[in-house]
Amino acid sequence: MRIDLHTHSDRSDGTLSPREVVLAARAAGLDVVGLTDHDTAEGWDEARATAAEIGITVVPGMEISCAYAGRSVHLLAYFPDPGHEPLQEALRLVLEGRDQRTPRVCAKLRDLGIDIDEVEVARGAGDAVAIGRPHIADALIDLGVVADRGEAFDRFLSPGRPAYVRRYAAPLEEMLGIVQGAGGVPVIAHPWGRAEPSALRVEGLAQLQGLGLAGIEVDHQDHDAEQRAALRGIARELGLVVTGSSDFHGAGKVDHDLGCNTTDPAELERLVALADRVAARRTSPAAP
Repeated sequence: MRIDLHTHSDRSDGTLSPREVVLAARAAGLDVVGLTDHDTAEGWDEARATAAEIGITVVPGMEISCAYAGRSVHLLAYFPDPGHEPLQEALRLVLEGRDQRTPRVCAKLRDLGIDIDEVEVARGAGDAVAIGRPHIADALIDLGVVADRGEAFDRFLSPGRPAYVRRYAAPLEEMLGIVQGAGGVPVIAHPWGRAEPSALRVEGLAQLQGLGLAGIEVDHQDHDAEQRAALRGIARELGLVVTGSSDFHGAGKVDHDLGCNTTDPAELERLVALADRVAARRTSPAAP
């Protein structure tokens, strides 16, 4: 069984619709695919309907923008109830932060002499609920300023670059509790891939586990072999679930092909068992 638990559709910053992601997953030989758009569950129904047609399993999830120890951290929340009010409110604040950042980034780009309009960015984002820097990058591509998203981030949009703007991200410690309250299972995405990892070594991960962290995304393209081995050792020491995935974005991200990293079926079973346990606690008469 081949399992990829981290993909994005055009409901956030991917380039394929949820239906197309599921069809592509089947074409890539996957049996299970997780749809984890940024800060939204908008694509779940379409993905599930397609999965039922073609005989593949969709794991519903979302990748939530969080902050921890002064750095950006992405939290993969699997199986949460999107109607849970505290989760809805937390996601509203994150999405509002995204919306407020876009015009500020565009203003910085205009100060650099680039004629970019946030209205056009939003139009280009199409069905996306979570509009972010990748959509600004797409607008820069359309303007002929850069060749691809990678160049846009390298030249303008990453931290330390001239058009970078910070935005609100949910406190990770709080979000772990909110995700569990929504019946979800929280897994940290690519913890050592995009920033200095000191806060997410064994001590930090143990602290987060005490707050409800269930797993670590170990096998990811942003982790080299040495990092993967070290993270796998930490997960084994702490008893955390180990996941692997592509972080697929369609044409929006190169070298992240569906199934390039996968999750062991036994680890998915652990995730599902944890989700069942959380759901049972939510529905128990003794639950608060």
